[in-house]
Amino acid sequence: MDARDNPPAGDVVLLRRDVDGVAWLTLNRPATRNALSIALMAALQDALDAVARDDAIKIVVIAASGPGFCAGHDLREMRANPGRQHYEAVFRQCARLMTAIVRLPKPVIARVHGIATAAGCQLVASCDLVVAASDARFATPGVNISLFCSTPMVALSRAVPRKAAMEMLLTGEMIGADEAKRLGLVNRVVPADQLDETVNELARTIAGKSPLVLKIGKEAFYRQAELGLDAAYTYTSEVMVANMMARDAEEGIDAFLQKRAPKWENR
Repeated sequence: MDARDNPPAGDVVLLRRDVDGVAWLTLNRPATRNALSIALMAALQDALDAVARDDAIKIVVIAASGPGFCAGHDLREMRANPGRQHYEAVFRQCARLMTAIVRLPKPVIARVHGIATAAGCQLVASCDLVVAASDARFATPGVNISLFCSTPMVALSRAVPRKAAMEMLLTGEMIGADEAKRLGLVNRVVPADQLDETVNELARTIAGKSPLVLKIGKEAFYRQAELGLDAAYTYTSEVMVANMMARDAEEGIDAFLQKRAPKWENR
């Protein structure tokens, strides 16, 4: 099922469907190119919190309805409620949401079509993996309206080389999916009619791994990236030892040596 084919759902700003251990969370504000309103950010946060507690879910896909993935923050909503208190609440909520994606103990794939700009590009950069349609485009264009993309910069600068991030931030220019892949913002670029098939295949492949090891690995990846070289090796050595002591590691190694399929126990 193409996420863009989801029927209108009234005031429901986020749709969820679970298939074979994969939770599809679909941004559902197509008329605004899925701009991140307060309600949409709250709904996505709630969904991620629920997924974190749901043992049946192995992996998350963030998709979007309508012609574009996400156009960033809802500027109309922000200008309708001017003032420091409101602005602080919006960016605090956004930071919590993006951090929740990184900290979620399950992998998150972004399924991107159309545009992903400003906080929409931040959302993409915050996800663990990204599959994009060949016609997808990315930008941090805040500089064009005198609102530098400072919070999107946090995720972007951790996903692509610094000079590439600075060029996107300083020019506000769009880049295509192939360039985004070259820079490391995107993992795979496919024709639009193959987007769902590719995302499904990738999600199923990852969902077939031990949930415990996915949790261990994701947490360790982001934590070691913030450490110096010596500290990173000390930390990851401790992680490897703890991982080796897990029942699933024993099962995985035994299954490999015995040339059989493993049976995960998530412990």
